[in-house]
Parts: sequence; structure tokens; C-alpha cells
Amino acid sequence: MSDDDIGKFDPGTTQRLMSVMRPVLKTYFRAEVHGLDSFPPGGALVVANHSGGQFPMDVPIFSVDFYDKFGYDRPVYTLSHDVLFMGPTADFFRKVGYIRANRENAGIALRSGGVVVVFPGGDYDAYRPTSAENVIDFNGRKGYVSTAIEAGVPIVPAVSIGGQETQLYLTRGTWLARRLGLKRLIRSDILPLSFGFPFGLTSPIPPNLPLPSKIVTQVLDPIDITAEFGENPDIDEVDEHVRFVMQQALNELAAKRRFPILG
Repeated sequence: MSDDDIGKFDPGTTQRLMSVMRPVLKTYFRAEVHGLDSFPPGGALVVANHSGGQFPMDVPIFSVDFYDKFGYDRPVYTLSHDVLFMGPTADFFRKVGYIRANRENAGIALRSGGVVVVFPGGDYDAYRPTSAENVIDFNGRKGYVSTAIEAGVPIVPAVSIGGQETQLYLTRGTWLARRLGLKRLIRSDILPLSFGFPFGLTSPIPPNLPLPSKIVTQVLDPIDITAEFGENPDIDEVDEHVRFVMQQALNELAAKRRFPILG
């Protein structure tokens, strides 16, 4: 990616999209975002769990409240799978802040003062079984730590709950994906199986509509890596700490949740 790609972010298009998404997110999902008062100035790497299968609402829910608080002069960039940039919608996604998921792109966006959202667990996390919905699992991916260190920015952990209740996620289907060689064909390690409305059991086509589950996001205090771990931080130690504070926060959200879907 180049600086020109960063320049494709369009505040006007993003603002119009947020105005359309806001009533849907606040009414259908009763979305809430807490903790933005502690968000640091300048570039920051938001590290979050990913939920909702084919229709993850994490980024729109975070972005609506972030832009309401900080305005559209402070872009939110989301590291995304290459498939998002195929076809006629690619230019639209770039205008609203989606960029290809690699360390170079993240570094350019962060050094420009942008806020970058990364989901280390990716699809593996978004399709985690509903039985493990409140477990932080990045599938061993730690590259986000090096990205933050190289860009000299803090990590801002964020956790959300409710997205894994939009349908019943049964299994990631990792064993079947391996048997079929999906990694080589479509860069996927999973072939998930879920149950929902209106098609019942799917894997993952045709896509079921997400149920109106209440989704709550908690943004945690920023982590200054150098201040907390020294000039030569251990990647494993930082990753373990990030996942620990995220798991604690997710446990707290889960303890407050009374009913599935209703919240």
C-alpha cells in the first residue's frame, strides 16, 4: 500500500455510511460502546475479538461511536481480508477505511496518525462455537504486537459480547477445511457450520440473517508497550498480557449478561 491508498479514505462517504448504519445498530442490535474516554490521541492499534460469522458488526459498532466522539478528521482503518477488495465494491470499502491486512499497510496508517483496527483471530475467531463465545482465542497469532512496536503506538484492547449469539455457531470445521484443501484454494482454514434463520443448518452458504442480539463493546485502557515492557519487549509476554486483560474484560461483560440475545 502507498500513501495514495491512505488518501482514499473519504470522510464524507464515511459519514453518510455511519448515518445509515447508526439507527440499524442502535435499534436492531441495541449496540453500546463503553470506554472511549480513555482512548489515546494519535495513532493507535485497536486489538479486538471478532464475532458474527459472515455478518460481523464489530467495526461498524465501534466506528459509529468513535466518530460521534472524535469526528471524521480522525480516520478508523480496518485491516481486512483480500476478498473485500475484489469486484466493484472495492473502491467503496477503501473510501470508508478498509485496507488490506498486512504489516506494511498497518504501519503506514498508524504512522499517519490513524486508528487501526485488527482482529488477530480473523475468521477463526468470528466463527468460534457459541459454546466458546466468551473465550479470547487468536489462534496463536501475535503479529499485531510487532506492528504496534514498529509503529511506536499503543495497543488499545477492545472486547465485545453478543455477536456470537446472532445465530448458533456449531463448529469451525477446521478438519474438513484441511481435508478439502481450502487454505490453498481460498486462503481459509475453516469450513464453519451454523444454525439460524431462515435457512437452518448452513456451511456457510446460504447465509442466515443475524438475530437481533444485543451487542456491547468495551474499549479498555491503552497499553504503552515500552513503558510496561521496556525497550526490548518480549512479543510472547506482551501478547499474553493483551489476551489476559481482554479475557478479564470479556468475563466481566459475560457476568453482566442475563439472557442470550436479549442481553
